[in-house]
Amino acid sequence: MPIPEDVTGEEIDKDVRQELQSLPKGLAEDVAKNLVMVARLIDEDPEGAYGYSKVALRLASRVAAVREAAGFAAYANQKYSEALAEFRAARRMTGHVELWPVMADCERGLGRPEKALDMAGAPEVHKLDKAGQVEMRLVAAGARRDMGQLDAAIVTLQSPELASNSVQPWTARLRYAYADALLAAGREDEAREWFAKAIESDKDGSTDASDRLAELDGVEFVDAFAEDELEDEDEAETEDAGVTEAAEKVVEDEEVEEVEEVDEGDLKD
Repeated sequence: MPIPEDVTGEEIDKDVRQELQSLPKGLAEDVAKNLVMVARLIDEDPEGAYGYSKVALRLASRVAAVREAAGFAAYANQKYSEALAEFRAARRMTGHVELWPVMADCERGLGRPEKALDMAGAPEVHKLDKAGQVEMRLVAAGARRDMGQLDAAIVTLQSPELASNSVQPWTARLRYAYADALLAAGREDEAREWFAKAIESDKDGSTDASDRLAELDGVEFVDAFAEDELEDEDEAETEDAGVTEAAEKVVEDEEVEEVEEVDEGDLKD
């Protein structure tokens, strides 16, 4: 696959660059460039990123960073079985646990939420940093929802990190997930409150919390508008009924007068 001229390979993280030093220089440069393209495209063009990841994988399948990048590219394309295999390979090579939450989410993607929950209770979770633990909590809550356990999902998300007023990189996503779970459980007022809190902490627009809140407010507006319309229709019907009754009364009075006039005429004759 073609590499844009502005990509040099130097853009990659220094730790990854260090891993690539085990390769011949020319090969390391080619792999680095493909990894840069994976990182550049994975959000906007996941299919393109996947293509570059396959090239890097073909060139250097024994480099953990390459297996990890291939895993994320497959994950972005919902190729969960392939992603899980790559993540497992990367973990075997490094012994690190950072990929544990996304591996559990792959299990969810494969229709195995129970397995994801087992992973959420594994000893590896205690080795994760705070961001990893929050991510694991999000995955566990998602697994609960997959199983139709909405109340359990809500409880899973209730944590010191959710209650904290300090804004961390994960705060917006955690609040958003909590609001979404509340809404799924029919607790709209609470959901509205937490979507608003998610907006407050979402500085880079990583969630669509503002759209979700607008939808909720829009539903309320539409409902209120519909109620007003119904009230107006009822009032109009009442007014119409009143006019009809008045008209009928006039007709009845005129008929009575005509009958009386006729009777008087008969009497005169």
